[in-house]
Amino acid sequence: MNRKTKIVEGYWLLFTDLVSITVAYIISILIRFQKFRWVDEPELHFMVCICFLLFCTVYSFLFDWNREFLRRGVFVEFIAVIKFNVFMALSVMAFLFLLQRGADFSRLVMGYFVILDVLIVWSVRIGTKKILRVYFTSKSNIVKIMIITKDSALDKTVTKLKAAMDINYEIVALACVDVDRKGVVIDGIKVNADGSNVLDLARQMPLDEVFVNLPEEDKDYVRHIIYDLESMGIVCHYNIDIVERPQKEVRVGNFAGYTVVTYSVNHFDYRRMTIKRLLDVVGGLVGCILTVLVTPFVALAIRIDSPGPIFFAQTRIGKNGRRFKIYKFRSMYIDAEERKKELEGQNEMQGLMFKMDNDPRITRVGHFIRKTSIDELPQFFNIVKGDMSLVGTRPPTEDEFEKYNSHYRRRISMTPGLTGLWQISGRSEIVDFDEVVKLDLEYIDNWTLGLDMKILFRTIWVVLTGKGSK
Repeated sequence: MNRKTKIVEGYWLLFTDLVSITVAYIISILIRFQKFRWVDEPELHFMVCICFLLFCTVYSFLFDWNREFLRRGVFVEFIAVIKFNVFMALSVMAFLFLLQRGADFSRLVMGYFVILDVLIVWSVRIGTKKILRVYFTSKSNIVKIMIITKDSALDKTVTKLKAAMDINYEIVALACVDVDRKGVVIDGIKVNADGSNVLDLARQMPLDEVFVNLPEEDKDYVRHIIYDLESMGIVCHYNIDIVERPQKEVRVGNFAGYTVVTYSVNHFDYRRMTIKRLLDVVGGLVGCILTVLVTPFVALAIRIDSPGPIFFAQTRIGKNGRRFKIYKFRSMYIDAEERKKELEGQNEMQGLMFKMDNDPRITRVGHFIRKTSIDELPQFFNIVKGDMSLVGTRPPTEDEFEKYNSHYRRRISMTPGLTGLWQISGRSEIVDFDEVVKLDLEYIDNWTLGLDMKILFRTIWVVLTGKGSK
């Protein structure tokens, strides 16, 4: 989607959502009280309405829930609207209870509001889809584009562009520069030019943009085409992809005075990463307070059970290979590392990790604090320091890291976490290191703030039920 289309779509959807929320809230009050009044505390209801509007604004820009809006079907849109409203209602109610005002607010108003807002927002969005489609595909807004490429890449380029381009793009011409294929129809589009007359065609036809895909072509020839198209005032997109497999992020920019193409499998929006860090700090501080409160009791139990220090510190590998000290309550005997070599033959994990049921190195208290995940509480200090995150990938040991191949190393391209997909997916049942890597990469490739929240809630459930931990 081009920038103009994205801006128009994003701000229009935000405006209609805000209006829909306001209308739904007013109707909810009318239904509940039979007339428009703010009951006994008008400021409370006004505050709730403002909270709804603020939540919608933040959710729209930071969680990007309007992504692929025009491509989503009616049912998918309905589910998205339901999720949005449920999350909004729960967040606002949690805020009210935090202010100790939850008991003062009418539950019926909230219930009516959620139902009405789902119906109103969904109906408005279905109508908006139709309006935007008409608007973006109108004569004045359609973007006419020509493809210039070689015979070997012609079919693939047309297919890929047609599948990926937004609805306001229309391929109006094809040019094959190395073979005369004029008149041939590719996926409903006719080849209009070859290398000798492609620029003449561009001068004479209605044309907004050109996509140039000339792999391994002579640079002087490509430069001539691009310069000539630029002189006509036509926007020119030149494919500089040198990697065949799809990339998550490819950016053109400036680096130390050089114009460069930056390839990255992972590219995370700095705004969302800032929010993630803020959540880490807040959650980490709360966790540190909890750790301080339980430490005297855990420390006493550890000391009575076995001699040695209360805390266990070990060097782990953080984001992109950075070393840091991870902290835990000690759950093993002090000679655990030396005895590990003797037990290597009984490793029940395939791959680089070591795992063993009924590990003799674990103390009696250690079994309990591992089962309840109490042993990991000191890691909240790692989170506050920035070595770890609340949610992330599993931080490997130095021994594991030294044996990593390129595929394994990508799992440390994100800050490791106290919890993650591996921890909530039945970690005690996983016996293959490749499965751990798969879950970590799945998290990295699909990361969103919403996914973090989902994992945190599921982690709480796993800890309370003891599912998957040993």
